[in-house]
Amino acid sequence: MLVRKWTRPPQFPLVVFLVTTTLSVAALGWLSWRLVQQDQALESQRVQERLENAAELMAATLERRLGELEQTLSTIEAVPKARLRVRASELGPRLPDNAVLVVFDETGTDSYPAGRLPYYPAIVAAREPSDAVFAEGEVLELQKGDYAAALERFRPLAKSGDPVIQAGALLRIGRIHRKLGDREAALAAYGELAALGSISVAGLPAELLARHARCELFEESNRAAEAQREAAVLYADLHSGRWRLAGAAFRYYSKQPRDLLVSERDYAGETDRIALADAVESLAVEWQALRGRGGQPAGRKSVLQEGGTALVAWRGAPEWMVGIAAGPRFLKQQWLAGLEPLARRQNARLVLTDTDGRPVFGQLPAAAARKARRSAVDTRLPWNLLVQSEDPAAELAQVAARGRLFLAGFALMVVGLLASGYLSARAIRRELAVARLKSDFVSAVSHEFRTPLTSMCQLAEMFTSGRVAEEEQRRQYYGLLGREAQRLRRLVESLLDFTRMEGGAREYRFEKLDAAELVREVGEEFQQEVADGGYRIELNMEGGPLMVRADSEALRRAFWNLMDNAVRYSPNSFTVWVEVDRDGPNARIRVRDHGLGIAPSEERQIFTKFVRGASASQAGARGTGIGLSMVQHIVHAHRGTVTVQSEPGRGSTFTVLLRLEG
Repeated sequence: MLVRKWTRPPQFPLVVFLVTTTLSVAALGWLSWRLVQQDQALESQRVQERLENAAELMAATLERRLGELEQTLSTIEAVPKARLRVRASELGPRLPDNAVLVVFDETGTDSYPAGRLPYYPAIVAAREPSDAVFAEGEVLELQKGDYAAALERFRPLAKSGDPVIQAGALLRIGRIHRKLGDREAALAAYGELAALGSISVAGLPAELLARHARCELFEESNRAAEAQREAAVLYADLHSGRWRLAGAAFRYYSKQPRDLLVSERDYAGETDRIALADAVESLAVEWQALRGRGGQPAGRKSVLQEGGTALVAWRGAPEWMVGIAAGPRFLKQQWLAGLEPLARRQNARLVLTDTDGRPVFGQLPAAAARKARRSAVDTRLPWNLLVQSEDPAAELAQVAARGRLFLAGFALMVVGLLASGYLSARAIRRELAVARLKSDFVSAVSHEFRTPLTSMCQLAEMFTSGRVAEEEQRRQYYGLLGREAQRLRRLVESLLDFTRMEGGAREYRFEKLDAAELVREVGEEFQQEVADGGYRIELNMEGGPLMVRADSEALRRAFWNLMDNAVRYSPNSFTVWVEVDRDGPNARIRVRDHGLGIAPSEERQIFTKFVRGASASQAGARGTGIGLSMVQHIVHAHRGTVTVQSEPGRGSTFTVLLRLEG
């Protein structure tokens, strides 16, 4: 039944409109959501393509620079073995800082340029004096504890013409003086030993041993300033590569001076040099493997040490090998820094990892971050290469902002569509309601016209047929005929006036008149109209005249309609009260009844044209639905107000306020 109701005119156009609007909004919503998803997918693809392009460019740049570095090795490799060191000495100084060429063969290991390595992977043993030279003195010192006799044995040796024997004797003399507690004599002996420079003593430079011992003596004597001064010079010489030391000796002898240096120092450069030396040690491992016929004659790899990440490359044979080592500072300044403009242009960030996945440069991206990857196997680089967006959060925020902007535009479109749909539906419903009201109005007007016309036709027929013989009865029928004619005239004039009022063509003739007298006249006239129905109009006039500027005919019609409504909608109450008094600067006219009443929800609607209250329709009370609308038009034209107070089943009170004339 409900479906049938909504698919019948006049509801059917409204249903079609609502269904069409709903489907349009749903289709627009689905299309907008799909567009947002496609935009996000396209943006993701664009970012990924940019990262892939950046990865290709960076990998190609690194490969080109590594090839340039290896070209140096190829140049050295091309010369005869006897000229390897000569050619390396020519090319080594051309390398940037924190990079070094290394030559390995059976005679030892040499680096170019000299002085860049603080220690070497292997040291060729220097000439040492025979143990018999110092045997007698060491027996007296170490076995018999006769330090004075031992000193007598070592002093002549300290004057020897052989600097190796001289260095060994001075080292032992200084040691005996330390045991005797004679620190000044020990310092003097170590001073003479330091003057011998790089002469080997027990496989170490005499100057290194002497200055290390002096640092200890200054520290034992609480001579802090001298200890720090000696330690600073010693520490700088150790890291300058002045002496050819093995890694173990370097670490041991550099610990004490570093601990003595209480002032803040910049150890970055020293750390880079240590990382470079560690890289050369990894080259030595490759050299040993190559000598054992198990190594690769050429290769490249990344070396991750405590001092940082270095790069090594080599060429060689079992009899020789040349290699190049590049430390962390070289990689950052010569290679990676050159990639920064490319990375900025691509809005990307480079991350390098070794073959085990440990970060070499940059920070590893989050697992969910968008990135481009190039493995070491694919690029033949010694690293895995990862490229991620410089600011992934900003890119995601940009995509999200664009999506929000798009959805906001869609929301505005939907709101506009819904608003226009709502307004259109409301207009359609209003027009449907107006059409229904007009239909009801035509029906009501037809009924209103039919009643007096029927009476007039019956009376005319009676007169025509001569059935009214008595004069008294004839006069009564003439009177009834006149009243029905007046009633029909009022209906026609009401319709004509209402049409003129709606069109704004009604002209009012304002004049000064007594509102109380006008109401009294209308009440008396209306009393005669409804007397036959048993209704009674009670007039209550308080005070004197109430002068207003008004159109007499228009006000008569307004008050007549109010009284007519009171009678029409009071089927069980036969009294209508009309009260006229002063309310401040206004004349107040109230028409009160004890009729059907009006529901609170209908009190504002009943002044709309063609609208009749639900209680009136249910009770079958006749009416056209234009009376109160006409009253409101007339009162507003007189700059007055009309209001209603009502309660269903207990009647209504209509109040008209008109401004008094002074």
